[in-house]
Amino acid sequence: MDNKIRKPITTIHSSLPEECEAPNNQMEKESLITSNLKYLILGVLFGIVFVKAEIISWYRIQEMFRLHSFHMYGVIGSAVVVGMISVWLIRRFNIKTMKDETVVFHEKKFHWGNVIGGLIFGLGWALTGACPGPLFAQIGSGFIVVIVTLLSAIAGTWMYGLLRDGLPH
Repeated sequence: MDNKIRKPITTIHSSLPEECEAPNNQMEKESLITSNLKYLILGVLFGIVFVKAEIISWYRIQEMFRLHSFHMYGVIGSAVVVGMISVWLIRRFNIKTMKDETVVFHEKKFHWGNVIGGLIFGLGWALTGACPGPLFAQIGSGFIVVIVTLLSAIAGTWMYGLLRDGLPH
């Protein structure tokens, strides 16, 4: 990652939250309560869609990794196509955000760390039958054992933060 783009990470004792190094061109700030409430509602609706579409089913995920069913490939493929069309429309018609801000797409560079991380992610997904998106929906649906997967995902994220500087980026 280019050091010019990186923002300093504040210490634990600072009153400011840690800054994400990902570029964000959002100009207008919104209140913490409004922002969290908006994303809570969207998250609950997204979880309901996940449950109804059987995306949280470990059986469906195992089917996908064993190449026994097209269901998950159809869902993932549809999401990729919708994303591609959405980005094309935003760029083609210069669509702005609801707050009339220009959407900026930042250049992405290839990094082997993404390939390695993707393989680790896919292996964990195949072994547990869950990726981070549906974890909360699975727990909310009563699959309490998935808390082990959630704690493992949190531990993996923590471990990445600990080893980050020595990993290929």
